[in-house]
Amino acid sequence: MLDLNFIRNNADIVKKACENKQLDAAMVDELLKTDKKRRELLVRVEEIRKNINENASTIKTQVQKGEKPDKELVQRGKDLKTQLKEVEPQLKEFEKNLQDLMYQIPNIPADGVPVGSDESGNQLIRQEGEILKYDFQPKPHHELMENLDMLDTKRAVKIAGFRSYFLKNAGVLLEHALLQHSMDLLIKDGFSPMIVPNMVNEKTMWGTGYFPWGSDDHYKTQDGQYLAGTAEVALTAYHKDELLTEKDLPIKMAGISTCYRREVGAYGKDTHGIIRVHQFNKVEQVIYTTADEKETTSWHETILANSEALLQSLELPYQILLMCTGDMGASQRKKYDIETWFPAQKKYRETHSASYFNDFQARRLNIKYQAKDGNTKYVYTLNNTMAASPRLLAAIIENYQLPDGSIRVPEVLQKYINKKVIE
Repeated sequence: MLDLNFIRNNADIVKKACENKQLDAAMVDELLKTDKKRRELLVRVEEIRKNINENASTIKTQVQKGEKPDKELVQRGKDLKTQLKEVEPQLKEFEKNLQDLMYQIPNIPADGVPVGSDESGNQLIRQEGEILKYDFQPKPHHELMENLDMLDTKRAVKIAGFRSYFLKNAGVLLEHALLQHSMDLLIKDGFSPMIVPNMVNEKTMWGTGYFPWGSDDHYKTQDGQYLAGTAEVALTAYHKDELLTEKDLPIKMAGISTCYRREVGAYGKDTHGIIRVHQFNKVEQVIYTTADEKETTSWHETILANSEALLQSLELPYQILLMCTGDMGASQRKKYDIETWFPAQKKYRETHSASYFNDFQARRLNIKYQAKDGNTKYVYTLNNTMAASPRLLAAIIENYQLPDGSIRVPEVLQKYINKKVIE
């Protein structure tokens, strides 16, 4: 959420951000109109309350002097209270409407973020790693895994529906090895490991900026809870409504969780394999830092480098994209995607994303810290995927396949499963 004073003083900048993020800029004018009316009603309420207090004080003075209260004053007091009862509900309604509109205003893209309407506007930063050349036709991950009894989608669909899967045998061991290796790298870098709630309340979804824009992509329980699509939700909200101190920062958290997404916008996409599924496991990085964008951008590069270190340790080719305004999401100020090479598809596929928000999430969640100068400020937040499986697992399977259909185990994962080859 943006600061209301910022919106008042920079309406054109906010409108431009809405347009560049493919959102309706007219809501900025609606917000300012609502804010103006709210302030007018607030002045009116305060004026009525002041008059009520002054009128009551005059009556009290008369009573203290032993005089009978003036009838006009008594009637005026009744009239003022009637006015207050009429105006206060109007004020509350406009306050609620203003809050609703504030939640719909997107974050302002950082300087240097390319303007574009969709993924075609994303900017390639660089490519890393060597794409292997095979002397055979690489097979897709799902075919390899099914042949090795690592995956069963047919029975899963009968039991749980489309985009479901059973991971089996060496598939389970390899995924656990991948997630553990990812967590080990982050722990070594000073992140606190955490297992987070998979279900969160609606306030947390709004607070982290997943609502209103992503509300259709989340599962809701009969108890009004939501199945989170990432550990970012719980980790970012971990210090909700708390006041930290500057010496507490940065706070570095590594969450591991099962994630759930409806994939409502993915009809007809990736219908084969386990690239796009409703349920998956993920290790996520979340950082709170001080209200300094220069420091935040430095951390942004750091968490990106953490994911790169994982891919480099796995010897997987990848590329980094700077996301354009229309493809980065409403909440983000700047976002990188990492795409890993899939030999059977002969293309890079998204496996990681790294974003920073400044105080956009912290304002919604009310997470503040006391700075060294004594001022109270909102923390700045960042997050990044460290490893999401089965998508990254699928990338390993395809890149490490052998001509006979067996799979070499990446060297860094061999110690976790005591295997060099899955055959």
